[in-house]
Amino acid sequence: MAIPTTMQVAVYRKPGEVVVEERGVPEPGPEEVLLEVSHCGICGTDLHVVLEGMGRPNSVGGHEYAGTIAAVGERVSDWRVGDDVVGGAPTGCGRCHACRAGRPALCEEKGGFGSGEERMGAFADYKLVSAANLVAVPEGVTLREAALTEPLAVALHAITVSGIEPKQRAVVTGAGPLGLLLIAALRAHGVDDILVSEPAPARRAQAERVGARVVAPEALEVPPMPFTIVDQACDAAFECSGHPEAMTAALAQLRRLGTYVIVGTGMRRAKWDHNRVLMNELQVTGAYNYDSGGFDAALELLASGALPTELLIDPDDEPLEGVLAAIEALGRGERSAKVMIAPRSNPSTSSRGREEV
Repeated sequence: MAIPTTMQVAVYRKPGEVVVEERGVPEPGPEEVLLEVSHCGICGTDLHVVLEGMGRPNSVGGHEYAGTIAAVGERVSDWRVGDDVVGGAPTGCGRCHACRAGRPALCEEKGGFGSGEERMGAFADYKLVSAANLVAVPEGVTLREAALTEPLAVALHAITVSGIEPKQRAVVTGAGPLGLLLIAALRAHGVDDILVSEPAPARRAQAERVGARVVAPEALEVPPMPFTIVDQACDAAFECSGHPEAMTAALAQLRRLGTYVIVGTGMRRAKWDHNRVLMNELQVTGAYNYDSGGFDAALELLASGALPTELLIDPDDEPLEGVLAAIEALGRGERSAKVMIAPRSNPSTSSRGREEV
């Protein structure tokens, strides 16, 4: 496999500015592989980075990716050039409290979000990945579908921490790409009574296609007294929008002893009705990233055919030059499903080669 010496990457400069520039193709270290990126999904975090300035200038985003191994380091024995893989599966120290609890994404030795040196993301033609962070794409799953693995693992983790059981009732606030994945994953889990609150008409329509009952946010009742329970209260609430108003409304949809799961990030902070939590003994928790083995579980679910992937992935892929426009459209709620960046569709990708490592 001929590997170029240079590649195209989409670089975040400042809020509202992403440019495509040429950089050198990195060589893998002894325990690394070089991945030719096939598809990389745009995450809600990418919206906060680009539109709200949460990112580091001159960084390259993109962490929901799948591709083909183009080169391997000298100590890599489990992978071969040409293998189709998903990158980013979490590995922890295995010793700390979080790792022992099956939460390697929260490894105490590796630090939390934003700590340490960040790798270049997958809004690029190629990406370096530790061989330990790879998972093989199963037969029958395309690389485009496999790029759903990371956000689907997030949705599965949210279901895990909620404790929801088949035939129980759920409410989801926010029907963007992650909300749609959560709806589909809940249905695969046996939860088919799902109420979704979403302001954008196109997203409400897409959520209905995936299998939810849909309402506009103003239709959700928020009782003035904390001990008042709404009709058709839910066993679990999943907040996927990151908006304070949605957070308040979602909390009010729970039955007594219900569980509230914060899934979406947001820059504005919510105010909580602590009396509603107290008087109804509600469980409130976050769902940060994945279960241990979450990538394997997500790929198994994708391979099962139980998910309507054609409704979960936007029909139009974008080249690197389309990253900013796609993020802006997602921010306005104009696109509903997961938008995939396909770097190698970029006609300006360099073809100046070097030999395979």
